[in-house]
Amino acid sequence: MSTPPDVPSVLFVCVHNAGRSQMAAAFLTRLGPGRVEVRSAGSAPAETVNPAVVEALAEVGIDISAEVPKVLTVEAVQASDVVITMGCGDACPYFPGKRYLDWKLEDPAGQGVEAVRPIRDQIEQRIRGLLAELGIEAAA
Repeated sequence: MSTPPDVPSVLFVCVHNAGRSQMAAAFLTRLGPGRVEVRSAGSAPAETVNPAVVEALAEVGIDISAEVPKVLTVEAVQASDVVITMGCGDACPYFPGKRYLDWKLEDPAGQGVEAVRPIRDQIEQRIRGLLAELGIEAAA
């Protein structure tokens, strides 16, 4: 699937692709619909998305219950303009010419929805900031 050159592509990477990267991808998809190509992946993907993450996003009207963690590939990084890592360490391949950001966020793994809510809210604010940096107005 090719993207028009004027549509930026963003890849979110964490270890399990079951929490932070899934939330970030969901918020970017919701707030920048059709104006950003969104991917997420994990260096060691889990079998399922964290249920507390699914619940926390459902509370703000985002349904990711059908999402499945995906493995990080070199192709996904090569196809992305911006790569945002969230605690995956050195597992993310580096390519010159890509913009890399490292978002330090608490890992929601093994935590209940009460602990996930503040992480969710931090991610939403960072996504709004990212859209502003990309010159894209966030959807209501």
